[in-house]
Amino acid sequence: MRNGHEVSVILPTYNERDSIRECIERFFATGCVDEVVVVNNNAAPGTSEEVAKTRAREVLEAVQGYGASIQRGLKEATGEWIVVCEPDGTFQPEDIFKFLAYAQDFDYVIGTRTTRELVWKGANMGFALKWGNWFVGKLAEFLFNATILTDVGCTYRLIKRSVLEKIAPKFTQRRNSFGLEMTLLVIHGKTPFVEIPVNYKPRVGVSSVTGSRCKTFILGWQMIGLILRYRLLAGKRRNGAVKR
Repeated sequence: MRNGHEVSVILPTYNERDSIRECIERFFATGCVDEVVVVNNNAAPGTSEEVAKTRAREVLEAVQGYGASIQRGLKEATGEWIVVCEPDGTFQPEDIFKFLAYAQDFDYVIGTRTTRELVWKGANMGFALKWGNWFVGKLAEFLFNATILTDVGCTYRLIKRSVLEKIAPKFTQRRNSFGLEMTLLVIHGKTPFVEIPVNYKPRVGVSSVTGSRCKTFILGWQMIGLILRYRLLAGKRRNGAVKR
């Protein structure tokens, strides 16, 4: 609990068997986390056994995809402040204190991995990935006149339940564009949000997305398409309101 607010952490897992236990234990060790919900999304054999050694609660999500996994976790979490993170060793559980500090003033807090001093040696943040995320973020920032966005691909974030309940019925993405969709819905709803720098470390194991340049490239174009679609829909709604 933090300042009277219960805190839940959602950890989606697919290929994080070798890192998930440590991640769970470090989140609980912060002393401010009330529950950790692990969403087993057809995870690697042995993952459930690692989770069972901790105080985390595991739920199963058969529909494959990052978005499907996170949406299941959001339904299961009971806290008022909900933190989403990946248990692959790239993020520092202790950075949760940054999110909780900013949650005093903002309803949605997202991380950015573009601060050079916080990107650890060996982390998967090369030129293309860094500037690709920056470009897509700036596109959204420009088209929606939004708060500064520099890393739309960062999955470490905090959302308050009051905001989640407003945007959850509008979720459409089941795969890796879901994080961006969440941010676009927050922007469209004029919810106060902020982006903060987080530590970014080398991954334990191989990512199913950023481990492949081809998949990363495809995801980038999917994100651009999603931004343009939301911008078009926003324009249609505004024009419709004017006509009425």
